Amino acid sequence: MLRSLTGRLPLSRYRIDRDNATRERPHVFDELWADARTRVLALWRGEVLLTPTQEPALEFLTPDRVPSDALRIYLGRTVDDDPDGGIPAGSPIVAVVVDDATGQTLASDMVRWGNPRTFGHQLCDRDAGLAIEALGIANWHASHQFSPRTGNATEPGRAGWVRVDVETGREIFPRTDAAIIVGVTDERDRLVLGSNAQWESNRFSLLAGFVEPGESLEAAVVREVFEESGLRVVDPQYVGSQPWPFPASLMLGFRASLDPAQAATLRPDGTEILDLRWFSRDELAASLPDIVLPSRTSIARAIIEDWFGGPLDA
Repeated sequence: MLRSLTGRLPLSRYRIDRDNATRERPHVFDELWADARTRVLALWRGEVLLTPTQEPALEFLTPDRVPSDALRIYLGRTVDDDPDGGIPAGSPIVAVVVDDATGQTLASDMVRWGNPRTFGHQLCDRDAGLAIEALGIANWHASHQFSPRTGNATEPGRAGWVRVDVETGREIFPRTDAAIIVGVTDERDRLVLGSNAQWESNRFSLLAGFVEPGESLEAAVVREVFEESGLRVVDPQYVGSQPWPFPASLMLGFRASLDPAQAATLRPDGTEILDLRWFSRDELAASLPDIVLPSRTSIARAIIEDWFGGPLDA
């Protein structure tokens, strides 16, 4: 049985009470704006506001710094005291999606706005969890401004956790797209890595794909690996999960073995995957000056390093 990697994944960390009961209060934002402990996490163009410090950290604002008519999402309450004393345990945190004018006013220096896709591994547990929660639900709002059933306009409800059809009153709840990502090894314990058509030619990662309707996770592993590489795998084993709200995925990590009855011949699909290679540990280490691996925020990097047996300097 493979050990779970979830506890070590940068974007799976979390130190917040989502406090779902508070979402049901009809005037929740009036209450929160009147609470001196409430702090705001500003989002602009898919990025979060950061402090003007060398190490990445979220900037928490007081409610008077942002427009009250902007999209607001109640994220929950902190469970730990801030080591700097600024945000005590139990403080409500609200994400606010600001427009261009407000974004420029809050921080005109674009270095102050960042995407945790690149630096999430450097955030503390609390900040990593809040940033990913905020971006995930904000991205969902951006793509559901109209009802998929009726085409009617929708508006936020339940403290930002549903959208409501303005004509029928029907509630629409957030959705997350399930995607598998898999480390495939052969009988010599070599790992297969591929280069996606959308990347630079020297960037390599694990094989991955979305789970289709009516499909189990394990079946998705077998199908996606075959479609992208021509390999037949057996015994998919779950190793952990990580949210990836860029824009709306949950990455479900697996390890799988090449079917011993099948050849290890690699066949890139030519559409999504342009290059595939088998790597032994020594071969991967020797290739690091020439290839680019997934970022340290990704579950792909964690699965690769778990197979390798330690961190990779890449």
